Amino acid sequence: MNVKHTETEVLILDAARKVFLENGFDGTTMQMIANESGINKALLHYYFRSKDRLFEAVFIEAFSRMVPNLMKIFASEAEFSDKIRSFVDAYIRALMQYPQIPLFILHELHRNPGRIIELIHSTGMNPDFVINIIRQEIKNGKISDIDPYQLMVNMLALCIFPFAARPMVQGFILKNDAKAFEQFIVKRKTEVADFIIKAITP
Repeated sequence: MNVKHTETEVLILDAARKVFLENGFDGTTMQMIANESGINKALLHYYFRSKDRLFEAVFIEAFSRMVPNLMKIFASEAEFSDKIRSFVDAYIRALMQYPQIPLFILHELHRNPGRIIELIHSTGMNPDFVINIIRQEIKNGKISDIDPYQLMVNMLALCIFPFAARPMVQGFILKNDAKAFEQFIVKRKTEVADFIIKAITP
């Protein structure tokens, strides 16, 4: 979905993304976003009626930027192992830019699952496209005979989990070292791709 925004809306979305990133969804208020964008709260509410609607707009914008690149990776003529490396790299880089997305999705899945599915569909994400490519790779003997749905979910889960569980990964495993978490995420792009490729190599 390609959404056109006015200059004021772009200003608000840029400010909201920054504030959500720094404070998380629950720690963010509309007043904080108004302050960051340099407009009054009444004008902010005119464009976006609630914090929920504003985060939804940030979410759609983020996914709308991510999805075409991800689909383009799988549509390319590259070897499947290279597609996996490119997908993992692009997806983790996108999550580094929008780390609140996994928590927002989990929150919405519990609160209103139909809404989040509709939002993801609206961005052009097409899982069947990826599933069919995996099936063709299996048919051609390029990868092991694996359940395509399991493979797709494994790829997504291995990328998403550190962001969704950051308080545990950074706070407990990495002893609350933010810099160590950043280094862990950068290294994970290679680790996840290697792990998946080894798992599906015949």
